[in-house]
Amino acid sequence: MQGILVFADDTARDAAITSPQEGQHAWLKSDDGLYYVNAAGAWVASPVGDITGITTASLSGMAGGASSGTASISVDASNLTSVTGTTADYMIIQDVDDSDNTKKCLISDIVAAGDITGVTAGNLLDGGGSSGTVTLDVDLSEASTSTSDADGDYFLVTDAASAQYKLTKANIALSGMNNDSGWTANAGDITAVTVTAPVTGGGASGSVAVGLDQGNASLLLHTQVFG
Repeated sequence: MQGILVFADDTARDAAITSPQEGQHAWLKSDDGLYYVNAAGAWVASPVGDITGITTASLSGMAGGASSGTASISVDASNLTSVTGTTADYMIIQDVDDSDNTKKCLISDIVAAGDITGVTAGNLLDGGGSSGTVTLDVDLSEASTSTSDADGDYFLVTDAASAQYKLTKANIALSGMNNDSGWTANAGDITAVTVTAPVTGGGASGSVAVGLDQGNASLLLHTQVFG
């Protein structure tokens, strides 16, 4: 059993206790201090705390505290200001692979960040956007009309079995398209059909029809046989 001895000062203590033992305590009136003997056999001052309260600061991300009794502190994310994160910023995470210890992690380590801020639809395209999932569609109504049939021109076609392609006139012919099923690679240069008797009809545009004038045909036949 051990009690705490009281002395006027350290001189009186050392004179009374000539062989101090580890864990022994003594109180000195000279400085109102409590001392104990450490493992090396020396007198050292016992630590005295001076904390009188725990207060959580505004915008600290913490909540709780107390000025007496048992103080409780917790994390409160609503007690923080907002910021636009960058790849060099840190986030606090709970590492489940390391006994749920709290650690920090760079934002760039979580999700790779791109630098595209918007997609604008250009010529022959519709859609685009500056956020969310962006969609682009081909809009052939924006294409201008061309009367040129020079070599190297392209047709815009849609392959229902796969994606959209552009094909040259030569490629269209090779793909099996013909007058019965669609485009043809053959381009004519006839601009008008003019007829003479006994043929009737003709024209310079549209669907041209021609026929045979039977009266003139019979007369021509008779002349050839008996003339």
